[in-house]
Amino acid sequence: MLVEVLKSKLHRVKVTQADLNYIGSVTIDPVLMEAANLIEGEKVQIVNINNGERLETYVITGAENSGEVCLNGPAARKVSVGDIVIIIAYAQMEFEQAKSFKPSVVFPNETNNKLNS
Repeated sequence: MLVEVLKSKLHRVKVTQADLNYIGSVTIDPVLMEAANLIEGEKVQIVNINNGERLETYVITGAENSGEVCLNGPAARKVSVGDIVIIIAYAQMEFEQAKSFKPSVVFPNETNNKLNS
């Protein structure tokens, strides 16, 4: 039996841009992607702390060390620049494997989205 579990989480990052005219997705600084074990094209859920909106999209790689978190396309209507969001990815795995699986959970500095050293 497969179960779906938390795989990756960027907890409380600040939206730096919202680009309605882009095709779609969420652009994320690759430093944050690597820390949270996210890959380009991966499906993610975005949870907006400021307004309660939830949406699904996919990840694209942004500029390194930029702190960039940009919601693109229709998702741009669900956020405002400066909103705090949680970015979550899930994985399916066998039940027994899921019992011991440890997700990658990252807590960046929410003022600039940088990782604390």
